Amino acid sequence: MVISPELTRFIAGLPKAELHVHHIGAASPRIVAELAARYEGATAVPADPALVEAFYDFRDFAHFLRVYAQVVDLLRTPEDLWTLIHGVGGDLAAQRVRYAELTITPQPHLTRGFAPEEFCEVIEDARRRVEADYGTILRWCFDIPGVPGPPADQTLSIALDQRPDGLVSLGLGGPEAGVSRSHFAPHFAAARAAGLHCVPHSGEVTDAGYVWQAIRDLGAERIGHGIRSVEDPALLEHLAEHRITLEICPTSNVCTRAVPSLAEHPLPALVEAGVPITVNSDDPPMFGTDLNREYAVAAELLSLGEKGVADLARAAVEASFLGAEGKSALLAEIDAYVAQNSSAPPG
Repeated sequence: MVISPELTRFIAGLPKAELHVHHIGAASPRIVAELAARYEGATAVPADPALVEAFYDFRDFAHFLRVYAQVVDLLRTPEDLWTLIHGVGGDLAAQRVRYAELTITPQPHLTRGFAPEEFCEVIEDARRRVEADYGTILRWCFDIPGVPGPPADQTLSIALDQRPDGLVSLGLGGPEAGVSRSHFAPHFAAARAAGLHCVPHSGEVTDAGYVWQAIRDLGAERIGHGIRSVEDPALLEHLAEHRITLEICPTSNVCTRAVPSLAEHPLPALVEAGVPITVNSDDPPMFGTDLNREYAVAAELLSLGEKGVADLARAAVEASFLGAEGKSALLAEIDAYVAQNSSAPPG
């Protein structure tokens, strides 16, 4: 990846929104090691940040899911969960992320003994503290862990029964292959009826048909990843016409072997087809990246300068579920930053 030092600095200071980042996967090696130290001898996760980085050396998507589950297992008390979310919020703020929709999967926490009320109280307290301490606004996407039946039912139940103030959407993660999106149609219908937005993962390691399922069966307003859409011209046309945004996470797609390399990533083809996209980090420390680096990757893949990078930031704000007043304020912040920091000549 080769971009200029000036563009790197511009990206680092640019106010941004992030729409596809998981609360577990966003925890830095420092945070994970701190949690692992609390349970040393009772977890395979190392208690040394340097060793955590090596622990994140994924072989494939299935291996990634196994490692992810081991980190989830570190969140055994309300204090553990609060520590992780507050730490993630601070790391996002350090990258000038002003607004983030953090994907969080309640079901594993409920399985570990959290009561629904307790879980929501903890995440809401951490969310409010992040905004107070760092100025970064967090919102929640409650994620179904890709398994039909009780896990999906529990996720919908806590979303609708508890309805924490920060909750804006229902998502769908976990393994895709062999798990039809149609299994979850009743859950997403109920979420939409309750006023929640719908943002399932689909078309990352499967095929374009899964993206069609997410649109037709789940009423998807945005698609997590969706990179296999590039295989179907009719789907590309539909995404472009109906302004259904794909949440693109380039480095993640390489690390999980969804694409062979960054050079072969379909991002340029998706943009060329007029598909709305946002740039995101997914599980950044697990993939050795952060949102600033993902913007740099996108800038290289799309041959963007400062104006194009700023447009990426604006696109994320526009595709977000932030209210109209919040969007206007963040867009104004981006515009002010560009006016003060652009190295390009006027016009």
